Amino acid sequence: MDSTRPLEVLLAVDTVRPGHPNRSVAMQPHKQQSVILDLEEYKSILVMILVVNKINKEPNLLPNITLGYHIFDTCSDPKNTLGYVIKILSGEKEAPNYYCKGHGEVAGFIGESSYNSNHALAQLLSLYRYTQISYQVTNPHLSDGKAYPTLFRVTPADRVRFAALIKFLQHFGWNWIGIITSWDGSGDEEAQELSNMMSQHGICTEYIIQLSSDILSDAQTLRIISKSTSKVIVVCGNSMMYFHFLAYPLPPGIKDITFIFPPSWIRTNNVNYVYENFVNCSFIFLWPRENNPNMDVYTKAINFSSCLNDPIMEDLWIFTFNCLSPNPEKNIYFKLFDITLNPCTVTKDLSSLYTYITPASYVYRAVYVLAHALHEMYMKKNKSEQHGFQHRLSKYVRNLYYTDPDDGEIYFNERKEVPTDLILKSCSFINSTHSSYRTISTIQSPDYVPEPFIDMSDPSFWKTGKIPISRCSDPCLPGSRKKFGSSRHKCCYECVPCSEGEISNISDSENCMKCPDDEWPNQKKDRCVPKVVEFLSYTDDPIVTVISTVSILCCLLTGLILGIFILHQDTPIVKANNRNLSYLLLVSIMLSFLCVFLFLGHPVDVTCMLRETSFGVIFSVAVSSLLAKSIMVCIAFKATRPGSPWRKWMGAKLPNSIICVFSLVQVIICVTWLSISPPFQDLDTHSYQGKIIIQCNEGSVIGFYSVLGYMGLLATVSFIIAFLARTLPDSFNEAKYITFSMLVFCSVWIAMIPAYLSNRGKYMVAVEVFAIIASSSGLLGCIFFPKCYRILFRLDLNTKVAFH
Repeated sequence: MDSTRPLEVLLAVDTVRPGHPNRSVAMQPHKQQSVILDLEEYKSILVMILVVNKINKEPNLLPNITLGYHIFDTCSDPKNTLGYVIKILSGEKEAPNYYCKGHGEVAGFIGESSYNSNHALAQLLSLYRYTQISYQVTNPHLSDGKAYPTLFRVTPADRVRFAALIKFLQHFGWNWIGIITSWDGSGDEEAQELSNMMSQHGICTEYIIQLSSDILSDAQTLRIISKSTSKVIVVCGNSMMYFHFLAYPLPPGIKDITFIFPPSWIRTNNVNYVYENFVNCSFIFLWPRENNPNMDVYTKAINFSSCLNDPIMEDLWIFTFNCLSPNPEKNIYFKLFDITLNPCTVTKDLSSLYTYITPASYVYRAVYVLAHALHEMYMKKNKSEQHGFQHRLSKYVRNLYYTDPDDGEIYFNERKEVPTDLILKSCSFINSTHSSYRTISTIQSPDYVPEPFIDMSDPSFWKTGKIPISRCSDPCLPGSRKKFGSSRHKCCYECVPCSEGEISNISDSENCMKCPDDEWPNQKKDRCVPKVVEFLSYTDDPIVTVISTVSILCCLLTGLILGIFILHQDTPIVKANNRNLSYLLLVSIMLSFLCVFLFLGHPVDVTCMLRETSFGVIFSVAVSSLLAKSIMVCIAFKATRPGSPWRKWMGAKLPNSIICVFSLVQVIICVTWLSISPPFQDLDTHSYQGKIIIQCNEGSVIGFYSVLGYMGLLATVSFIIAFLARTLPDSFNEAKYITFSMLVFCSVWIAMIPAYLSNRGKYMVAVEVFAIIASSSGLLGCIFFPKCYRILFRLDLNTKVAFH
């Protein structure tokens, strides 16, 4: 037996048939060898003995049946475990697989605390169909009901703790974790299972290291931890042996490491001299401290001489109280640890050695589970059946349900585990021998949902006085997202700003979200805000005030000119230029100035339909009037010749017909456009970032350009006719002014087209409004200003004599 290993035990409970004495086979140590004591394992032994004796005294539980036990030290060696199981099943003097029924039958097995030995035990007992109750090993691998049909556990598997651990890591944003496992390999599969579960929740494992007694390996472990960026280490496995090799001497680079321990690592008595600096302010998951049986009979008023018949208790006294042993070989062994031994004659109280939270209470539960299952089986047993019950015992354990006054409801869930609460505590070490625990959260069965974690902003919870940061990369703030690079860990990334139009409102977002069409990211890109609404507003745009003022003034000026023409309607100039056509043209120009207001303000469907159609019809009437004027000028010149056939075309019918026909064509185009696909209000959310352009959608592009094209055709024809008639001999030839007005009109609209197409939103509308005002002003100025000048300031030219 390796004298440096902690004491491990294999417990087995057997029944003795009525009439047979209670038989207790003592623990089997190796001859004349000592161990480094594990008080918790020894306490488990004492608890089992205490419970077995208690059950044997209970009249209502297993009446006429006496329980006994075997206890073996396996040294956590699966070979020893299998050998001792064969001895228990076959007898020490019998050959393997041969069973002599001359003594009590073996009902089941309890133990042990080592995963490797438990695993080997489960494999063997599954073949023989013997029931096995595990009180400490929580490795998820043993949850396979098909591989281990007779294995039951009185505590849940590690997956329960892992789920709570992941919640705890996420609570503090720790996603870059180191894992160390115990020397005996019990934490290897546990570490892999934990690493896989963490990766599913975005938590990465930087390294997995197994503890060792090898000096070179230990130095390499310290270098890895010192150079690592993770500040949180999760400990896996059952055994703490060699942990002190890692913790002492303490490297400066890992003083700020926070450890998270499993329940089995609560045994601080062996390495407490390094805990004050190394694992202070760390965390541990614990099973509730239930059913701690009264140990006074084993711990009160004990003297050394009474323990010499128990090698474990002898070692306990030597190791704890420096007692001199009668065995000189043991004294030499302990002196190797620089322990000065003295004779012990006084009575000691050992209760202080059992103040730690231990798994002993679950040994209590395991023995009672086996006893209750045996009781149920014996109560239902067929009288003709005398032996072989152990092969049916697992069925009774599986369906077991009872209520213990100290332990509550006991039953096995679908994973063959007794649901048990789990407690996360913070451990603080006042000095090398005193520690305190504060509850962080309780994970309640059977759902195992952690309660809210307590406020841990108090500096006393942390080594450095503040919450450590354990991340591979700094967190990506809202407004940015993760950009993963070449690292195989998804926890290592760069932070890049969200693209245009996207936001992230949480830290460490992997993807940015697009804002709705009517919203846009704010400057930090962490939330969407309403887009700026853009249109030619009366309240917000100064240009609207200018346009409105100019339009009103031009409209008033046009009305003034109309008044002048009406007032001087009998003068030669007004008559000579077909005053009815002049009136119609002035009214059309006035309406064109007023239709500008349809383009201003918040567009709606009605204004969108009216603005283009009214503009097109009004200008068609105006241009048709100019066309009629141009035609009438040509006819008037030809009709002055004697006997000219053009005289019959003189009069009001022809110009009126021209205006009606050509205007009616535009009306038909507009009505068709409105009937098929009319203009409507449209929200342009894509042309400009952060803006919603409220505009009028033409509906039918063909209809829109048909209106403009027809208006352009009229203007071109009118221009050509007026241009050809400009040289006709007359003292007042209106064709010249029509030519200039059409030249201005066409120039404005030709220049407007590229400017119109190159703009969006309110600027596009402003270009169109400018073209309307400019072209209307051109018509008004070129045709009517010279006439008004003659009417008002050159009366001598407004006579028949001057006219002819």
